[in-house]
Amino acid sequence: MAPECILIIEDDATLLRVLKDNFEFAGYRVVVATDGRSGLLSALDERPDLIVLDVMLPEINGYELCRLLRKEKLDVPVIMLTAKGQESDVVLGLELGADDYVTKPFSMKELLARAAAFLRRRRSAEASSYRFGEFELSLDSRTLRRGKVTLHLTPREFDLLAYLARRDGRALTRDEILRAVWGHGVFVTGRSVDRCVTTLRSKIEPDPRNPTFIRTVREVGYRFGGD
Repeated sequence: MAPECILIIEDDATLLRVLKDNFEFAGYRVVVATDGRSGLLSALDERPDLIVLDVMLPEINGYELCRLLRKEKLDVPVIMLTAKGQESDVVLGLELGADDYVTKPFSMKELLARAAAFLRRRRSAEASSYRFGEFELSLDSRTLRRGKVTLHLTPREFDLLAYLARRDGRALTRDEILRAVWGHGVFVTGRSVDRCVTTLRSKIEPDPRNPTFIRTVREVGYRFGGD
């Protein structure tokens, strides 16, 4: 089996070398680009399995590049590297199609673990059921079971849980969740997401105050699982 391909788009030569060496040592085939324009061409030509994307790039910045990738229907996990920690920067990247982000300076071990987790999920993306903890979520029968017991979920709770489970590990903004689960024609706010998450946690979390399945991403939204 051919090794999975990682495209790294980073203009800092030192960091690019470190990233390339570590991903290659982990067994991946690595393609690199040092600006947004060549990164876009490499993404379209190589069709990589995962992209590691810096935000501050010459030619085309990481935000615009992410938007263009999604416009081209390139369905590949994107992990953004950013030196910025402000809420607006993180949210903008996620809204434009990034799947996750790490803030510089970051742990290489953590980045490799996140990449490996996304690739595992990508390989099983067509699953019709999801297991987490003691639970099994069936999309076909629209049921959630814990062992032999079927738990009652409202239609909205089921849709929310299914949306999160399909995107296991992704940091999702409240606006993304609202559009996907509530729809565009419904006038609700991010607080509606928070309330639904709270009731859902009360049904699936061993300790709802310290959730292990639906985790809060501070100032952004939520992430399902992610370990």
